[in-house]
Amino acid sequence: MIVIETERLALRELEPADAPFIFELVNDPDWLTFIGDRGVHSLDDALAYIEKGPRAMYAQRGHGLWLVERKADGAAMGMCGLLKRDTLDDVDIGYAMLPAFRGQGYIAEAVAATLAHGHGALGLRRIVAITVPENVASARVLTRAGMRLERTLEAPPGGRELNLYAVEG
Repeated sequence: MIVIETERLALRELEPADAPFIFELVNDPDWLTFIGDRGVHSLDDALAYIEKGPRAMYAQRGHGLWLVERKADGAAMGMCGLLKRDTLDDVDIGYAMLPAFRGQGYIAEAVAATLAHGHGALGLRRIVAITVPENVASARVLTRAGMRLERTLEAPPGGRELNLYAVEG
């Protein structure tokens, strides 16, 4: 099901058939560096990730991480969406793109459309984002989308410090 469309992109709900794509994306070296290992080490793990993560959130909240497809050829390029994490007060935007599709404005387009959808269709007043300070490219995407760095969140034991960005709609 397509949730958001832009000039070049369609953001749609993840389906079980997307397991090979998810396996590739969450094992990309940049994902592992900046987001972390999600324990997806097989196609069965990827299927479980889809079912217990995005699909469960669609059912519970009406939003979650969506697959970003290029409309021109249907290529699965990345994920972008809205999450509600127990550790944050507000809904946050999350995104990732396969290396072959970076640097072409696709993620900025997906982020802008997702923020507009969150503020408009979902009626969210405030949306946040978290990144590790080292992820300069992600910080650039967020600030270009109108988000402002609010503060640095203290690292939990054994965890990493995170920068919190926010935008009000």
